[in-house]
Amino acid sequence: MKFTQEHQLFRQSLRKFIKTEINPYVEKWEEDETFPAHELFGKMGEQGFLGMAYPEEYGGLGLDYSYHVILAEELGRQCDCAGIPMAVAVQTDMATPALAAFGSEELKQKYLAPAIRGEMVAAIAVTEPNAGSDVAAIQTRAESDGDDYIINGSKLYITNGTQADWLCLLARTSVESGFRGMSLIVVPTNTPGYKVSRKLKKLGNHSSDTAELFFDNVRVPKSHCIGEEGMGFILQMQQFQKERMVASIMATTGAERIVRMTIEYCRERKTFGMPLIDNQWIHFKLSELLTELEILKQFNYHCAREMIKGEDVTKEVSMAKLKSARLAREVADTCMQFHGGMGYMEEYPIARYFRDARLVSIGGGADEVMLGIIAKFEGILPRRRKS
Repeated sequence: MKFTQEHQLFRQSLRKFIKTEINPYVEKWEEDETFPAHELFGKMGEQGFLGMAYPEEYGGLGLDYSYHVILAEELGRQCDCAGIPMAVAVQTDMATPALAAFGSEELKQKYLAPAIRGEMVAAIAVTEPNAGSDVAAIQTRAESDGDDYIINGSKLYITNGTQADWLCLLARTSVESGFRGMSLIVVPTNTPGYKVSRKLKKLGNHSSDTAELFFDNVRVPKSHCIGEEGMGFILQMQQFQKERMVASIMATTGAERIVRMTIEYCRERKTFGMPLIDNQWIHFKLSELLTELEILKQFNYHCAREMIKGEDVTKEVSMAKLKSARLAREVADTCMQFHGGMGYMEEYPIARYFRDARLVSIGGGADEVMLGIIAKFEGILPRRRKS
């Protein structure tokens, strides 16, 4: 991907923002297990960081998706944790793409524009207690009642869930089973009957709040449906591509940061009278990891270029997400090993990265789901037996 001077200026402004407005507070936010989303997103909105590729009439910058690539790269590379980058990505590339592409003018003015300005915090509500990677198994229902939907059910593992002003909710709007009969609906969180059941404690990504949500006869207008009723599953599958794209990009630059940090540590740390980096196994392994990360970075760029051209990159993005997740796990394990006891201490960044990186193979579609998508596109799925 070719970056212009305008791209580089944007990158520099992002780095400055992360250095001054995020990293100084990471330790506190990690300890608090949350961050002030409205405050941070408000500052990001003022800088134009929450809607680079969205139309100017809704507060975006009207640029192409390459600027979202830079946002993801710098969040992964510069942030001292993974929780805040994930929370930001929910706002920019997970909860808002379907609304921007298929929402009515009224919905976009009322919910997209404030999200781009950082005045409203958004969350994507798909996963349920009994439906994670198997999106077609969701049970939350939005039943018709005149001009309204009455929503009942629950959602689990929702990033930004305790602070969200509105949800992009996937729910069943018909009795059809499987992927049919689902719709994406904007649900304001101040609606009666909605509540945050609990804030969840996690292995990593502590600075990002994650919640279980409950819907008890939550009434919203049918006009809050994004696109056509019954098209929610398809729209969410499209929305997943940007989620998985930014996940791969952030995982790649985050892993590169940790590898380079490990190189510096191994140069300084001496054992048996010589620097660790002089050990052939260590410098060979670190060189191998950098090689894989460079290849993955270029593949991410390929996916982004094709996405910008409007091509279907479902297979390629699934490959990128799969590879980045598995490589992040390898980087975490290898670099902790090379740090020895220091890597196991919470006072050093490796321990946090080790915990945070594990989520990439689970969130946004587990590794096994990515493999299933790839197998489907390659025509190598086993044939279903007739009963």
